[in-house]
Amino acid sequence: MYKARTGQGNPPHGVPPKQRFKPGTIKRLLSYVAKYKVHLIVVVICILLSAGANAASSLFLQPLVDNYIVPLVGQPNSDFSNLLKAILMMGAVYLTGILATLTYNLIMVVVEQGTLKDIRDEMFCHMQTLPIRYFDTHSHGDVMSCYTNDTDALRQAISQSIPQMFSSIVMVVASFVSMLYLSVPLSGFVLVFAFLLLKVMKAIVSRSGVYFMRQQQTLGDVNGFIEEMINGQKVIKVFCHEEETKEAFDKKNEELCYCATEASKYGNITMPVVGNMGYVLYVLLALVGGSVAIAGWPNLTLTGMKPFSIGTIISFLTLSRSFINPIGQISSQFNMVVMAMAGASRIFDLLDEKPEEDNGYVTLVNAKIENGEIKECKERTDMWAWKHPHSDGTVTYTPLRGEIRFYDVDFGYDPDKPVLHNITLYAKPGQKVAFVGATGAGKTTITNLINRFYDIADGKIRYDGININKIKKSDLRRSLGIVLQDVNLFTGTVMDNIRYGKLDATDEECIAAAKLANADGFIRMLPNGYQTVLEGDGSGLSQGQRQLISIARAAVADPPVMILDEATSSIDTRTEAIVQKGMDALMKGRTVFVIAHRLSTVQNSDVIMVLDHGRIIERGSHEQLIEQKGKYYQLYTGAFELE
Repeated sequence: MYKARTGQGNPPHGVPPKQRFKPGTIKRLLSYVAKYKVHLIVVVICILLSAGANAASSLFLQPLVDNYIVPLVGQPNSDFSNLLKAILMMGAVYLTGILATLTYNLIMVVVEQGTLKDIRDEMFCHMQTLPIRYFDTHSHGDVMSCYTNDTDALRQAISQSIPQMFSSIVMVVASFVSMLYLSVPLSGFVLVFAFLLLKVMKAIVSRSGVYFMRQQQTLGDVNGFIEEMINGQKVIKVFCHEEETKEAFDKKNEELCYCATEASKYGNITMPVVGNMGYVLYVLLALVGGSVAIAGWPNLTLTGMKPFSIGTIISFLTLSRSFINPIGQISSQFNMVVMAMAGASRIFDLLDEKPEEDNGYVTLVNAKIENGEIKECKERTDMWAWKHPHSDGTVTYTPLRGEIRFYDVDFGYDPDKPVLHNITLYAKPGQKVAFVGATGAGKTTITNLINRFYDIADGKIRYDGININKIKKSDLRRSLGIVLQDVNLFTGTVMDNIRYGKLDATDEECIAAAKLANADGFIRMLPNGYQTVLEGDGSGLSQGQRQLISIARAAVADPPVMILDEATSSIDTRTEAIVQKGMDALMKGRTVFVIAHRLSTVQNSDVIMVLDHGRIIERGSHEQLIEQKGKYYQLYTGAFELE
């Protein structure tokens, strides 16, 4: 059953253990943003302008009240022209702040989307370099979560949280300096209150941060489970496993719900707590400021001793709100940054996965015979050759014949649990070699080793006399055509899916390949023939039709070596006979490895190898094995069945 790589071992109703970000997460994230230096400089300038405008407008309240409003009170013929000019000036300051805020928010959208595009591009490119082992051991839904949920958390942090936090920090500094300018004693009172507020905020944020990190992990876990259940929906319904599936999902969803609830609970109370404490400070300042003003106490400012005026108290009260509210915004946005860092950690985990190693240096090239020697050429010919560079600068060419040999090969997906034992085999050029055996005997594993999806633990594999570890993996796989039991079709036309085997193939070549695989007949009966668009992995086609397209895809590649892994297992017996003719034509002149449960499909093989628990126990032609009256004879006569 499903097992995710994260989110195991913790009860849904308990405080999750504290987890740290991947080391260097912030530094690496900044390296992606660094390419937008000019944009960020403009953003910083706009934030400073916005914060400065906010502080200046609050400071301007003091002269507005003391110098323009109070002198007009009780005057019979008041001249409001100076007051109007002051208000217009104040409006200009506010407008500057608004435009600066709008500008930096628009710029951050460009930075955010550009950064995420770079990260997604790098993730996808790196994913193409990962070995098959990675995808065999990681939930596909969990990997998808890196592209969706984790990048979305980053988007919110880059475009909103981080700029707002920086803006809030600047606002706090600007407001405090402005308060010192108005009154040093009252600023000291605010500083003591702010210290108590930060203590409360630290307690809240430390709790929410743990749950925000856990939320991202459990979200990936849930996505992985859903992805697997969607793929296995037919199996679930056939075996009436709906209720058990619901229970398993409920457990995972409950853990996600609990972590998300706890994270949001602590995150959502941040602003109310700060807001209410800000109101308390507002009231206390009004009481203290009003009392000292009535008492006529002197007021110490950065410019000297001055009296407490009404304008000073009003301006100071306004600045106190501009000082406290940003602290709450910093605490609130910090939770979003924590969640984004958790997402970034998961993304960098993917990017730090070790790529598939390839130390090969022998490449596959088009070749032709010229004056009795093999020469490399650019155009496609009927001949391929292995290009072998040497340390002395010389280059030799070995014609690709399709000769594959195994020498005492041992292998296990888990080093402690070997699957293959002492495998030795020889496939001559143009031979058809069949593997027969029970499920788990090691048949598919042998073909995985030929492709170098996995590397052997011991022994040697030689391709045309060359150790396959010396051949570049891309060139090795280009020389192999594979038809798998599990067919993967991609969204696109039938023609596009056939052309996947050879991207530069013409329509005529694709149609010829389809005819060779006997797929042309049913394709032409589709609504738009070869231009019919397939969606959902070709779910509108039968399993046999999907397999025929897969065979046509291998045929258009025209490789010298073919691997057929249960290629006709999903085709009915009548269709199999038709396809087999096309397959025989496809296999003509090629080295072919066939894996099959139906012995009728391997009778005409040059060599049949019977595997049992990772060992070759019998080998020979169909007639030779029948004469031996061993395991193959028992399988053929029905005395023993494949399990």
